[in-house]
Amino acid sequence: MIICTMYLQFDLPDVHSLKGRRAILNSLKERLKSFNVSVLDISAEYPKEASIAVAFLSPDAIQAAQYRSRIETMIETRFPEHPCEIDFEEF
Repeated sequence: MIICTMYLQFDLPDVHSLKGRRAILNSLKERLKSFNVSVLDISAEYPKEASIAVAFLSPDAIQAAQYRSRIETMIETRFPEHPCEIDFEEF
């Protein structure tokens, strides 16, 4: 069994308030729930940047990579206006 973590870091140049950032992150978190993953908003106080931590279990490295790829594809297609940097770790 493999524990997989993903850290999603978004740049939100057109967001001017914490309320605007929260609206974007809530939408993203709702989409991620369909993947049956644990999601946590780890953002700081600055509204133009956002960070999300995602964790899930996988039986092997191949399935973990496939699952990660599906999540990345969803983010790229559903949120193309918000650039995202993704860090991935397996334990």
